[in-house]
Amino acid sequence: MAYLSKNLSVLSSANAFTMWHYTTTDTAATVDTEGYFNQASGMLRVGDFIVANVDTDGTPAHGLFVVLSNAAGVVDVGDMVAVGGTDTD
Repeated sequence: MAYLSKNLSVLSSANAFTMWHYTTTDTAATVDTEGYFNQASGMLRVGDFIVANVDTDGTPAHGLFVVLSNAAGVVDVGDMVAVGGTDTD
């Protein structure tokens, strides 16, 4: 599957920082692919957090992505840090 704008929503925004929520049937490794969030490049800023529910139709995982870069319309997020503090690819 691919990024779906209807699944990205703002949880909170203050001081040039936004916390987002995203849910998808894609795995954490797919979401972590550079360019996955390119369609949202006009909204996402470096340092924003994305609280995520991934692989919702398989083995669900929950965690946090951080926007590492957003330049020329190309967005890259870091590996998901799963709830409990374990890195997930």
